[in-house]
Amino acid sequence: MYHKILIPLDNSPTDKAILDHIRPLARMTKADLILVHVADGFVARLQDQLNLADSEEIKKDKFYLDACSQELTKEGFNVKAILAQGKEPADGILDIAQVENCDLIAMATHGHGPVQDFILGSVADTLRHRTDIPILMIRSANK
Repeated sequence: MYHKILIPLDNSPTDKAILDHIRPLARMTKADLILVHVADGFVARLQDQLNLADSEEIKKDKFYLDACSQELTKEGFNVKAILAQGKEPADGILDIAQVENCDLIAMATHGHGPVQDFILGSVADTLRHRTDIPILMIRSANK
């Protein structure tokens, strides 16, 4: 059924909802897990062009992805963690999903209302309009 599941993480408590939910599905299908975080702070967007050292944001994101990856690996999952930067989050997620040949994107949503989504933008909404890859969305209780 699923062979590679891409899981966008935003380094917030919202991630717990999707990580808890995806474990049984990944175990049942023996799917590989691709953890992705797209750093989109000012320094992250310009790091390569300006040859900048890792910012605190990047350091924290790397540490977080490594910790999530190690936890899932200890549970027996085959995990790959990717920290992307220099792009809009939705663009980075879609690029990685294609390169990695993912057949499911599983993500938690923040549960914003339509007004907040309009003001803040919604990665989930952008993804669902721009890919044919099935997307599993879990609304997080954390707002």
